[in-house]
Amino acid sequence: MLRHEFQPGRLVVGAFFTLAGVLYAGDAGGLWETPWFAVVPLVVAGLCLAGATGVVARSLRRRRRAGRGARAGAAGTDSPI
Repeated sequence: MLRHEFQPGRLVVGAFFTLAGVLYAGDAGGLWETPWFAVVPLVVAGLCLAGATGVVARSLRRRRRAGRGARAGAAGTDSPI
């Protein structure tokens, strides 16, 4: 399997969509009543939270890459003389 970078935003949105699916499955199975409008705020909140998580993860990745580049550049410019 090829390795890929972890994307926490997709994990968050997947969890919220799974929860929405479970709510509708429970309603369809007759376990409980879910009003049609109850899932809309859940999905919107999940999308907003996933977007915020993705922005934070991307900024952390950029900061980590910039830190590696700055350290490598600074180590190469120092002269022992």
